[in-house]
Amino acid sequence: MTITKRNYLLHTALLTALTGILGGWAYFSINPHHYFGGYPLIPFFFFVFGAFMINMTESCRQRMPGRMLQIYLLIRVLRMLVSMIVMLIYCVVVQEEARAFLLTFIANYLIYLIYDSWFFFTFEAGRKPKKKSNDEKIA
Repeated sequence: MTITKRNYLLHTALLTALTGILGGWAYFSINPHHYFGGYPLIPFFFFVFGAFMINMTESCRQRMPGRMLQIYLLIRVLRMLVSMIVMLIYCVVVQEEARAFLLTFIANYLIYLIYDSWFFFTFEAGRKPKKKSNDEKIA
């Protein structure tokens, strides 16, 4: 397991615990009549998808390093499509509290989107100077 993968999974697990526990507590204490029992599954969904995302990113970084941007954007689109399918299925199957579920799911989606963008931006920003300094040493 690479350092990047380990750090990503650790930070994502902490974010999942934070959004699951603190978010659930705040949601239940502020708006208890709209709290639904499936709330903890939302952060868990994003953790599982994050684990899939980092595995795909690491795999593609080793095989096709020139296509990292395309792979990253493809995974983002895949997350959006899977999220839309999950929201649609929930609204069709469990029609009660659909509005609360959608708002909660979208809020979590935005939290994880911001976190992932920050993580991969700092990862790539930290990676480029190292690559440049190695090129300077060779020349």
